[in-house]
Amino acid sequence: MRKLEKSLLIQYLGDTPKLRIIDFFLENRSDYSKKEIIENTGISKTTFYKVWDELVQFGIVKETRKYGMAQLYTLDEKNPVIKKFMALDAELAKQAMKRATGELAIAG
Repeated sequence: MRKLEKSLLIQYLGDTPKLRIIDFFLENRSDYSKKEIIENTGISKTTFYKVWDELVQFGIVKETRKYGMAQLYTLDEKNPVIKKFMALDAELAKQAMKRATGELAIAG
């Protein structure tokens, strides 16, 4: 599940721990444990725990269910901020496709 190249969203907005977590959930629409999120985003445990509480506090991620002893989390797609991220991600993908097919001139 781990990606080797940066997503369009991360290329566009920058590579930050919070954005990596949001991007991970945008690309993988399911629920995951904290351990799985850490492993798949490449964020250190220390950094993860520094930003995680804010993501929960602002309603970016939410608890879904327990799997054994692990609490699972998912992106709160009803959150207005996440809706904007989803729209931006879709628009970036659309523009990348147009660029790839030569329909959109690259600004520069």
